[in-house]
Amino acid sequence: MPDFLKDIDMSVISIFVVIIGIIILSIVFYFVPVKLYLAARFSGVSISLVSLIGMRLRRISPPDIVNPLINAYQSGVPVTRQQLESHYLSGGNVALVVNALIAANKARIPLDFDRARAIDLAGRNVFEAVRMSVEPRVIDCPDPRKGRDTIDGIAKDGIQLKVKARVTVRANLERLVGGATEETIIARVGEGIVTTIGSAESHKRVLENPDLISKRVLERGLDSGTAFEILSIDIADVDVGANIGANLQIAQADADKQIAQAKAEERRALAVAREQEMRALEQEMRARVVEAESEIPKAMAEAFRKGNMGIMDYYRMQNIKSDTEMRARIAGEEPR
Repeated sequence: MPDFLKDIDMSVISIFVVIIGIIILSIVFYFVPVKLYLAARFSGVSISLVSLIGMRLRRISPPDIVNPLINAYQSGVPVTRQQLESHYLSGGNVALVVNALIAANKARIPLDFDRARAIDLAGRNVFEAVRMSVEPRVIDCPDPRKGRDTIDGIAKDGIQLKVKARVTVRANLERLVGGATEETIIARVGEGIVTTIGSAESHKRVLENPDLISKRVLERGLDSGTAFEILSIDIADVDVGANIGANLQIAQADADKQIAQAKAEERRALAVAREQEMRALEQEMRARVVEAESEIPKAMAEAFRKGNMGIMDYYRMQNIKSDTEMRARIAGEEPR
């Protein structure tokens, strides 16, 4: 075989060996994160290469476990690799839980890994909860994002008051899992404000002592069953609204007026109907009178035939009739 062919074969073999070596080294370094191992060892965290390889085989990202473990060790938070791996496999955020534990430890807030893990798996941001325990949050009541700017209540004198309140709360880590949210706090505070205003004899009393609202609301223990602890309720603004009592009285008077008018119209219609009935009855009675008068000539003729009535009786009757008609004309009446 020529020498140049031997040189070509050796070059191809060398390239192939190099490629195979690179692949093998990549696989080795993928399963054996030496850099991460060295970082853990120099940080004082005791972890073996076998453990790192086992993470890869269990489809766990070693950096997501080792880096939080280093942070926890450097901050003096007692957590183990097994706890972090278990939380990772459960779908939790390991870094967020460790950061929350570190923050709680620095703030001297009692929080263990199991509670932090439960809060994280419940869908709550455990780090935000710890920070909220350290730095209380102010909640506007009502929530302006819901389209309302004030909570409206009516005192016993009928005057409407419009109130804006600010509730200072901090997270209660013991009730964070299963506890009610901010919306429940806002709803309860709003209910307490409306009840307090409604129980006031006069709106002036509320205007003179706005703290009366906050005291009454705090006495109700509105944070029970929620994930928060109410620290204070501050009345930011109180405005006088409409005179609801007067408006209701005006509306009631208008309604009574319409009812009275309807009843009067009903009575008028009944009176008109009764009048028509009486007119019809009068016409009927006149018809009967005319009918009865038509029988008089027949009766007189019968009396003449039987001799019960003479001609002088007839003349006397005519004179009486004429005299009656004359008197009726003198009196201004229409003779019948």
